[in-house]
Amino acid sequence: MSETRGGERREASILHVDMDSFYVSVELLDRPELRGRTTAVAHDTSRSVVSSASYEARRFGVRSAMPVARAKQLCPGLILIDPDFTKYRSASREVMAVFHEFTPLVEPLSIDEAFLDVAGSIRLFGSPAEIARQIRHRVRERTALPASIGLASTKHVAKLASQRAKPDGVLEIPPERTLEFLHALPVEAIWGVGGATARALHGRAIRTVADLAREPLDSLRRIVGGANAERLHQLANGRDARAVEPVRIEKSIGHEETFAVDRGDRAGIEAELLRLATRTGERLRARGLEARTVAIKVRYGDFETLSRSRTLPEATNATRRIYLTARELFDALDGGSGPSLTRAVRLIGVRTEQLAPAGSDPAGLWSDDDGWRALDQTVDEVTGRFGREGLTSARLLAKREDVVDPRSLEPPA
Repeated sequence: MSETRGGERREASILHVDMDSFYVSVELLDRPELRGRTTAVAHDTSRSVVSSASYEARRFGVRSAMPVARAKQLCPGLILIDPDFTKYRSASREVMAVFHEFTPLVEPLSIDEAFLDVAGSIRLFGSPAEIARQIRHRVRERTALPASIGLASTKHVAKLASQRAKPDGVLEIPPERTLEFLHALPVEAIWGVGGATARALHGRAIRTVADLAREPLDSLRRIVGGANAERLHQLANGRDARAVEPVRIEKSIGHEETFAVDRGDRAGIEAELLRLATRTGERLRARGLEARTVAIKVRYGDFETLSRSRTLPEATNATRRIYLTARELFDALDGGSGPSLTRAVRLIGVRTEQLAPAGSDPAGLWSDDDGWRALDQTVDEVTGRFGREGLTSARLLAKREDVVDPRSLEPPA
């Protein structure tokens, strides 16, 4: 075993494998003449964003999720390749299959990266570093695709190591060198430190991970809030108890609620749809997922239950998109337009389906969704720091006394 008392690992037996410029690398298999050129995977339209960029394009500042128009400004000779997500999913399945040949403990994070726990594989395949070498070799042999791997005793440090191993490299951080590696990094490297949190920390002269680790916990609580302070302090000091957990993506995420008294007012139903969409969007983003289908469920006063759904052109986890789609589905089902509904509603539900890792279907994102995603990110950061009461839509401030169980909005345990 590679663990000591207290659960601390003796070896860097957690691997984070991240494919290099995955979509571009897959495309170059069919278009080898583009190797070494400034290329990106994106639709060539004003509303599109970059899905993946070659390292040559990155030197010009081109990045994933950047609007295509901006990418062209930075890199006038940029070559755009239309995305083919069927091809990328097929390549991803081949890569993930290789991971499972070395350990059953594989936790996919997205279409092109995963955590692996190889502590139980050492007797079969050798040291973690040797396992990493074999994985890269086998992935290259099977798919001709490059991968970078970070090895550490925690998930957090393994992911940081893989980022610094790119492109096409391996970086091992032995347990005894964890703090040396971490403390030299900027505070923004810590998982969960976004722009607002970084500015708050910088305002108190906390600029490196070493600064963060030295900051007294009570002081940190005042800067970033209680729960966030505990987590950041732990990570900055090299402590991360999260295990590698093989997960299967949920088939659907949603919420529904039953009213204590049947509701017949359109404004009330719309407010509940917004509340349900808000919680659904939060859960999607927390799990790193997006949905292609939005569905509603309506139960009337006579207990007749109807469902309607709509498959979107592109996957989303934007609260506003989920809400607008749900509202349109409800309006079409109700058939009316006035303040009163044609039939009183007993139960209302919103559900998202056809889930996939966020970013695996980024072709032709709605221009409106970009702004909504930015707003959602801000809201998620504030609610994470202050709780859901810290920031909410004005339409949701009314006291909820008309539902059977207000906890219906909480995710299942």
